[in-house]
Amino acid sequence: MRLHSLTLQAFGPFAGTHTIDFESLTGEGLFLLHGATGAGKSTVFDAICYALYGKTPGDRDQLLRSDHAADHLLTEVTLDVTLSGHRLEITRSPRQQRPKARGAGYTWHNAKTLMRELEHDDTTGQDRWESASKAHDEIGDHLQALLGMSRDQFCQVVLLPQNQFTQFLRAKAPARKDLLSKLFRTSRFTDIDTWLLNHSREAEKDLKAARSDVISLVDRIHQAATGLDHESDAPATDDPQTLPDAAPTWATVLMRTAAAHLETADTQMQTAAADLTEQQAHERTVDLLHQQQTEHRTAAEQLEQLDQQAPRQQYITDQRQQARRAAKLAAVLHAAHTAADEHTRAEILERQARDTLHAPHATASAEELATAEQQTWAQATFVEALLPQEAAIRQMAQDLRQLDTERQALAADQLEAGEWLGNEPGRRAELTARLHAAQRAETDNVHQQTSLADLQRRLTAAQQRDDRLADVASREQLWEKAGKAVGEAAQAYITLRRQRTEGMAAELAADLTEGTPCPVCGSCTHPAKAAPHAGQPTREDEQKAETRHLEAEKTKEDAAAALHEARELLAQARAQAGDTPLDDIRTLLANAQTDLEATLKTASDAGPAREALAALDRDHMAMTDQATTAGEHLAARNTAYDHLATQLAELQSQLDQARQQAPSITDRLTDLHRTAGQLKTATGAATATLRLEAERTLRADEAETAAHEQNFPTARAAEKALLDDDALHTIEEEIKNFSHQRAVHTATLDRPDLAQAAAQPPADLEGARQLNKTAAQRHTDAVAATAAARTRHDQLTELTTRLTDSIQRLHPLQEAYDTVHHLHEVIHGTSTSNRDRMELEAYVLAARLEQIVDAANTRLRLMSDHRYTLAHSDDRASNGARSGLGLKITDAWTGRDRTTDTLSGGESFFASLALALGLADVVTYEAGGRVLNTLFIDEGFGTLDDDTLHHVLDVLDSLRAHDRTVGLISHVPELRRRITSQLHVRKGTDGSTLHPVSHTAE
Repeated sequence: MRLHSLTLQAFGPFAGTHTIDFESLTGEGLFLLHGATGAGKSTVFDAICYALYGKTPGDRDQLLRSDHAADHLLTEVTLDVTLSGHRLEITRSPRQQRPKARGAGYTWHNAKTLMRELEHDDTTGQDRWESASKAHDEIGDHLQALLGMSRDQFCQVVLLPQNQFTQFLRAKAPARKDLLSKLFRTSRFTDIDTWLLNHSREAEKDLKAARSDVISLVDRIHQAATGLDHESDAPATDDPQTLPDAAPTWATVLMRTAAAHLETADTQMQTAAADLTEQQAHERTVDLLHQQQTEHRTAAEQLEQLDQQAPRQQYITDQRQQARRAAKLAAVLHAAHTAADEHTRAEILERQARDTLHAPHATASAEELATAEQQTWAQATFVEALLPQEAAIRQMAQDLRQLDTERQALAADQLEAGEWLGNEPGRRAELTARLHAAQRAETDNVHQQTSLADLQRRLTAAQQRDDRLADVASREQLWEKAGKAVGEAAQAYITLRRQRTEGMAAELAADLTEGTPCPVCGSCTHPAKAAPHAGQPTREDEQKAETRHLEAEKTKEDAAAALHEARELLAQARAQAGDTPLDDIRTLLANAQTDLEATLKTASDAGPAREALAALDRDHMAMTDQATTAGEHLAARNTAYDHLATQLAELQSQLDQARQQAPSITDRLTDLHRTAGQLKTATGAATATLRLEAERTLRADEAETAAHEQNFPTARAAEKALLDDDALHTIEEEIKNFSHQRAVHTATLDRPDLAQAAAQPPADLEGARQLNKTAAQRHTDAVAATAAARTRHDQLTELTTRLTDSIQRLHPLQEAYDTVHHLHEVIHGTSTSNRDRMELEAYVLAARLEQIVDAANTRLRLMSDHRYTLAHSDDRASNGARSGLGLKITDAWTGRDRTTDTLSGGESFFASLALALGLADVVTYEAGGRVLNTLFIDEGFGTLDDDTLHHVLDVLDSLRAHDRTVGLISHVPELRRRITSQLHVRKGTDGSTLHPVSHTAE
């Protein structure tokens, strides 16, 4: 960080506008701010902090606005500064009141932050300021990224306000670690810790999964070994240490036991199978004897039953003979029966026909029925003449319905038009809103396309920035490698030179000859010349080592130059792209494209909205005409409907008398036609009944005569003896079957084998079946036991194999977990082998802290007149706290170490100053660190005695040789005599002012 200028306006005690030219003020590397108490010396440093971070050190925001400033002059700070190779101009103003532009009173002026960057124009070869303003928060993040420190850290390392100067010296280890981690960017070591933790968890997860597989297999072996002594010598699943060794042995024993059980079960199954075969053969023999005995007994029983049916056979034989005689009378009997049936049917038809007639006609004779039929036809002819008038009534009723339908349709049209006209204003307002929204979208489209183009440019710049960042990282690695090579070459050169120096006597002795004076002592005699030792380097070896050292330094310088160039290009790319991540810009671009698509979609609705409004106008005219026309036509239809209804009522009255009780003339005519038809049917039925009664009497007499001729007492008896073909066939079949069955059963009883079987004792079929069933059950049980034993043996064999494979996979997983878990505990500081409980990041930072202490001690020894030196302490902290970042003071007068809290005020001041300078040195020259070439110190010199003050000033003077600028605030007169570049702050009733002071004027 290098300051160029600072402009204060209405800030703190400064009522006007004041500019500090740091280019001239810091030309000698050391300058002094002095003035009366309360003049505003610290306000200058406050303004620098406010410009960079938007907030002053501590909590002093309430003092930003000057009470002496004019109302129209806004409080504002402008800082011209170079940060990490970027020349920036930062302007900040806090939230404040200002006079209204119109009228009396005040209004609030919001906080504002602006930033510009100095860019080089390759075309003109000139530098120009380019606006780099972003949002307030983005500017703050960008500046903090360039500085590499938070506000509190900045106040501890660069800007040291009053009463905060010794914070870094006396800070606890966690706070010191946080600061050093940000300065040296060691968070990657924390990332290693996190990666190892995650890897350890993944390895533990895999180990647990593999162990769960083993435990699951052990449980399944327990289940599969049901019926065996599987609990004996079973491994404990809750002891993962013994499980891998005990489980395979246990499972193998169970598998062998299952094999023995399988062999026994197989032998028992073969024995049961042989017994089953024997019992099946015995059951077949007993079953055959039982069948023969049953067949003989059944034949005897059936023959006995046939003998009992002899009367029945005699009866059906006689019945067959009578049926054959009656068959000769079948034709005569059939004719008599047919005549009787026809007469009966005629009586039924006559009765049905008379049932349809009215009471006067139901009992009339055939002649009376014929007369009534003629009278009914005459009356029907009279009613038929009235049909045209009824048709006219139907037409008039239809016309009335048509008029009523038209009236309802016209009323509906009138109602529809009224409702549409009532809803029209809402629809018109909706379409108008759509049109306005589309028009606004057409306007927004232009702005969104501009924003989209800007985001696309930012995306291109961000991609270039990330490429530059990768290039910087690559060149940093080359620079670090070159630095290591320089150290190795320098060490080799120094070692070889020391070896040559130690053997220089032998090298000189090699050129000595007798009589020639020695270049060292001048003697011409050389009694005991030194002899070279083995491997002594020569002058050429030393020159080669020096050449390699110079070449390594040249390589490092080239790498440093390339790194500087890459960082400059990265700074330019960051200036164009900012620090917004590439993915965030892509997200913003995608959101902008989505918004633009939505806007274009809304804008495209303008045409349809206009067309819809035009259609709405057309519909309004149509609905207005519809409402008027429907009202006029509805009135005309109402008048016609009333006139036609009156005519219909008059005609209806005339026809009611002719209809009598019928619903209509047509119905009346239909009734008359139906009555005439019924009378005609009844007349025919009565005539047929009289004729068929005479036919029935004749046929009955003929049947009686024929029956007597065939020896039947009556025709009725002959008719009862008569059988149809099916009945006669059934009787004959029954007689035939009786004879056949008797012959069959007699033959069966005559068979020798059946007679022999019947002579034997009854067969015990149930006993034989029970024996066979018992043998079958034993065989089934044996087969099931064998299958179960084989299944158990197969399962145990498979599970034992899988268990062996799982345990083999368990060993490398256990080793992998133990390795990564131990490594994580070591670098995390929780392992017993890490005796200092020091984390990896703390270990790295401890090395940096040692460098800082070494750099600080070079100045602390001078400031303390060689009494005090700082020492890094990695003693183990108490109560399990982390170690590695402690500080202590070694007092040369007592030879003992002291804590930094025991130093006096003056001692704490110069110890803290030495530590701050050492920190800045290490950060400046540490690879990847921030260049801190500016340091501000606010007060503290008044606590020093004269001798210590001179020592401190001598150290500060030495900083000029390292391009370092130090700004001091103090009242001590000795400082004004020693420091030539000064800035005097004067206070007055109208506010403070700034005045550069030359050494001569002072």
